Amino acid sequence: MGSVALAEELLLLAYDDESGRATGSTIGLDLGMAAAVLVELALAGRIAYVGGALAVTNPAPTGEAIADEVLTRVAADTPHSPASWLQRLRHGLRERVLADLCARNIICDVDETTADGYIHLHRYPTIDPSVEADVRDRLSLALIGDDQPDERTAALATLVAAVRMEPALGLTGEDVRAAHARLEKISDHAGFTGTVSMEESSIRPSVALVVAVLVKAIQTALGTAKA
Repeated sequence: MGSVALAEELLLLAYDDESGRATGSTIGLDLGMAAAVLVELALAGRIAYVGGALAVTNPAPTGEAIADEVLTRVAADTPHSPASWLQRLRHGLRERVLADLCARNIICDVDETTADGYIHLHRYPTIDPSVEADVRDRLSLALIGDDQPDERTAALATLVAAVRMEPALGLTGEDVRAAHARLEKISDHAGFTGTVSMEESSIRPSVALVVAVLVKAIQTALGTAKA
């Protein structure tokens, strides 16, 4: 697994570096992060989509705490659909990821809770911008290049499009629509949308299938995007 998890990459993209506040859809980010943890496990060869449910294929720990907790939960529980797992995992996940990033001094927790304790406010400005810069560089290369990106970047690009995070890339207006189209093309070529067969996919079929069903579940939960 990478030194920075996919869920962490999504969160860093979604939070403004200076204000430390989240941008975009709250539920979209939470669903995207839950999907990212499951995609991470698929990339590591730990889970697969079997018979309409996500199932553990290899229970060995990955070494990443949050992913391993989810792996244990999936292994111990009865079979559930991808949509069900997204809802089960999204609650509290953001707080865990924020805490881990703070512990590694990538971001910091600025507590602005009111003196009376009634209003709890936290901001998470960036301390180490190099981590997010690497994520943005990978996505930028994927957006402007003709080559299909690697599995991990293709999965990240697909999740960004699924949760409609293009504005977090610093884009507006027509650029947002153009980026969305390019991200969807990456997703198509990776075999995540069904327009390319698993045999022709640039991604391992087992991974492509997990990403595809999770993206469909996200899209169903978020509904139709506004034009």
